[in-house]
Amino acid sequence: MTSRSELHVDIETYSSVDLKTAGVHRYVESPDFEILLFGYAYGMAEPVVIDLAQGEVIPDYVLADLTSPDRVKVAHNCDFERTCLARWYYRTMPADQWEDTQHLAAMHGLPQSLEEAGAALNLEQQKLQEGKRLIDYFCKPCRATVANGGRTRNLPSDSPEKWERFKYYNKRDVVAEQGIYFRLADFPIPLWERKVRCLDADINERGVLVDLDLAKAATEMDAINSERFLAEMQKLTGLSNPDSVAQLKGWLRGCGYNVDTLRKTDLADLLADCTDPVIRRVLELRAILGKTSTAKYTAMLTAASPVDHRIRGMMKYYGAGRTGRWAGRIVQPQNLPQNHLANIAEVRELVRSRDYETLSMLFDNVPDVLSQLIRTALIAKQGYTFLVADYSAIEARVIAYLAGEQWRMDVFANGGDIYCSSASQMFKVPVVKHGINGHLRQKGKIAELACGYGGGSNALKAFGADKMGLSEAEMQAIVTQWRAASPAICRFWREAEGAAKSALAHPGKSYRLRCGCSYRRDADAIRLQLPSGRVLSYWQACLEEGEIRFMAQDQSTKTWRKSSTWGGKLVENIVQAYARDCLAVAMLRLDAAGFRICFSVHDEVICEEPKDGRSWKDMADIMGLPISWAPGLLLRGDGYQTDFYMKD
Repeated sequence: MTSRSELHVDIETYSSVDLKTAGVHRYVESPDFEILLFGYAYGMAEPVVIDLAQGEVIPDYVLADLTSPDRVKVAHNCDFERTCLARWYYRTMPADQWEDTQHLAAMHGLPQSLEEAGAALNLEQQKLQEGKRLIDYFCKPCRATVANGGRTRNLPSDSPEKWERFKYYNKRDVVAEQGIYFRLADFPIPLWERKVRCLDADINERGVLVDLDLAKAATEMDAINSERFLAEMQKLTGLSNPDSVAQLKGWLRGCGYNVDTLRKTDLADLLADCTDPVIRRVLELRAILGKTSTAKYTAMLTAASPVDHRIRGMMKYYGAGRTGRWAGRIVQPQNLPQNHLANIAEVRELVRSRDYETLSMLFDNVPDVLSQLIRTALIAKQGYTFLVADYSAIEARVIAYLAGEQWRMDVFANGGDIYCSSASQMFKVPVVKHGINGHLRQKGKIAELACGYGGGSNALKAFGADKMGLSEAEMQAIVTQWRAASPAICRFWREAEGAAKSALAHPGKSYRLRCGCSYRRDADAIRLQLPSGRVLSYWQACLEEGEIRFMAQDQSTKTWRKSSTWGGKLVENIVQAYARDCLAVAMLRLDAAGFRICFSVHDEVICEEPKDGRSWKDMADIMGLPISWAPGLLLRGDGYQTDFYMKD
């Protein structure tokens, strides 16, 4: 049980650097950064607000507790408080001394924002909704106007009434954090998972170096390219601003094309039907200009430290609340465009040298080239290189292992190609990549990607089955054949759903799956216990009309609403959470072995190592070691070495 003498902390700060786009590490490097208010409370005591902006000081015993290993500190998104306090007071704030109510909320399947988590828990005292207006007023630069006397920042003296309200807001945030903490803190978190959270903090503080010259050159070349293409569109259409959606839609209507939007898919459909060379060229130019090739370069330039040119804080621990997988921040490394350029190093140098003429002669689509080079702007420091290692087909390995689909495990044990083997099982003929019946491998691949979690024709379409020319009947046949070839996985879906429903019908009783996971219903949620000791939560789960329903945050609207799930989706959560835990164990082992992890992307780990040091194979060997709670799971790491990040 956690000590009830923990120190709850919430601060309000000012910086002219935008926190959302630049991240907290760049935010605190601004010369005008300062902490305005420091709210704190011990245990469930009444919070105290220290008005630092107006000369008050934090008591010495509180400052001492901020760095004492004997005092647990608690905050919501604690890395913000840790980073700001460490910078302001020039003191180390070790991550292992802090607990985070945002992480607690995520682990319980709750929204991660303080306001939304408090509302979901129906706390008596929640975060004040007017806070955003007060933060905009006091914590960010303001626009100079005649009315405000030309000032670019609002101080407490500019609105004493708002300032008092801001202090009350800070106090209420501490109360909301206390409410969440005491509601959730006693739920067990494995010791190894606490180490993962601390490792995540270390990785984010290490950061990764950015090639600022490449990033700047890419934005400049994209601007040149946009100017030339817009001029060509103006000439072809006669429009004053062909970049205007309204003007271009009007022009297309005049050409006989009625369009509601100009999204990527709409443009592709129009191009497929259009034969007029002028209209086709206009549509092609619109598609090229619509590619936001410089947005991530701009994000890099914004977030890179002016001191050492490193971006910090790119990884978000427990970003996916349902499974605990990492998400990306700032540059969003999880969704960087892929690179397929031949001679990528030479193309990269063309951009760095700002040789637009040569680049545009070699490539029709310059924005696409710039987009493919985004990964390569993340570089190893001088004398070092990136070692990149990832798990080979980890979700396919995990689902086969957990379901007990023996033929699949045999494929992995023998080093086979799962897509060929799947197609062979489905169509009852030998399938060899680039060999006999090789054309069936692609069907095996999309079936593997789409069908493992109960997906049907729509799932196949999401992976491009319809673009391959497959009919509805052919897609349904693929689904049927895949399921017939994978009976153990289909049984796994039914088993998971049955266990979850049994747990809902009998609160307090555990229902164990053959894979070692178990479901149990308590007063708040249905809990999935993973073999690693970690727990996934489905808040306020219940049975309604035979369906499993629970409260969750809608990924599109971000609203807290009732959702539903079934066996295939439950298995997806299990597999992805299990695979995530395998990666987390591997990262702890790599760190213990002295590898300097810079960031991770899905099932891939990127380390910065001396050029004359270890190889990616050393990383892969560590990643392939057996895990105590996954006996018999065959893990294999692949990798490569590169001076700049890319997909090998």
